[in-house]
Amino acid sequence: MNLARATAFAPASVGNVAIGFDILGFAVDALGDRITVSRSATPGVRISGCSGLPVELPTEPERNTAGRALLALNVAVKPDFGFEMHIEKGIPLGSGLGGSAASAVGAVVAANALLPRPLPKIELLKFAMQGEAVASGSLHVDNIAPSLFGGLVLTVGIDQPRVKQIPVPAGVMAVIAHPHMFLSTKQARAILKREVAMSDFVWQTANLAGFISGCYTNDLDLIREGLNDVVIEPQRRQLIPGFSAVRSAAIAAGALGCSISGAGPTMFAWVPQAQAETVRQAMVAEFARNGVETDHWVVPVQSAGARVVED
Repeated sequence: MNLARATAFAPASVGNVAIGFDILGFAVDALGDRITVSRSATPGVRISGCSGLPVELPTEPERNTAGRALLALNVAVKPDFGFEMHIEKGIPLGSGLGGSAASAVGAVVAANALLPRPLPKIELLKFAMQGEAVASGSLHVDNIAPSLFGGLVLTVGIDQPRVKQIPVPAGVMAVIAHPHMFLSTKQARAILKREVAMSDFVWQTANLAGFISGCYTNDLDLIREGLNDVVIEPQRRQLIPGFSAVRSAAIAAGALGCSISGAGPTMFAWVPQAQAETVRQAMVAEFARNGVETDHWVVPVQSAGARVVED
């Protein structure tokens, strides 16, 4: 029996994971967006409303990340019905936690449940990418892929993306600290240089390779060495009050590494479970010393991705 309505939960995500700019990300199940999509007798896509966090979202589908993603699915599938969508925001916009990506992912996952022949996740990824471009101004998947698939995800390619879920050593947790401030992805991308020094390219490549190798071999020392961004972080840390102090405090408290989540201002740390609470307290305290209040979570890195839930 075909469903008339479905609600999907799409988790937040940490993009880049320090050394994987635009290609690495992991899901954060502690918060996310809920998107409800209903069949409509009127063809096309309509956004009926938005709720949840107090944010101003455009209701024209072509200007909304969830709407644009659903429009792309609608054009490709050409169903004999329309889609009506309600967005419940649970991820602050401009937080660096993949809020725009989650909305796009939730929309296509919910709509997919209404199709007579549901599509594979890799096809949904391509539609969601079109939505993400509305917010960031470019096609990239480091937030979309983990929100959709769950866990730590490496994505290679844009036109024909290839997605690989990377194993994470048991007992490794993520500490997430979200400062109460807004930072747009477009602004954070605009300050980046268009060229990278050869020495930094080699260093960053080695760190990325070492990090992924450490994940596959349960080598925490290799992960610690690899979680060091020498290209993007030095350019963006100026946008986050107290960044250097927060990072230093996390490392001193036992974190394997600490960096910027996506475009920021949220910061994340990977940490052995036994030190997770100490690292969280250290990061929150340093932000507070810089006059910044935070929301904060300790979450497993391995987690579920977007899924249909009860209304």
